[in-house]
Amino acid sequence: MKYISGLINLIVSLIVSTVIIYSINFIAGFAGADYSFSNGEIFVIWILMAILVNNCFNK
Repeated sequence: MKYISGLINLIVSLIVSTVIIYSINFIAGFAGADYSFSNGEIFVIWILMAILVNNCFNK
């Protein structure tokens, strides 16, 4: 059961991190900024944001 809850936390943190990244990019677009990310950059940001969200779940 510990593995299943860890897998669920991982999937949820990856989904939440995706929503956060694209919402920040969308809001910045309304402010006039034009951000374009390469695939490598967005992957690193996505993983780091998922780690941050996962650490917030643990507290």
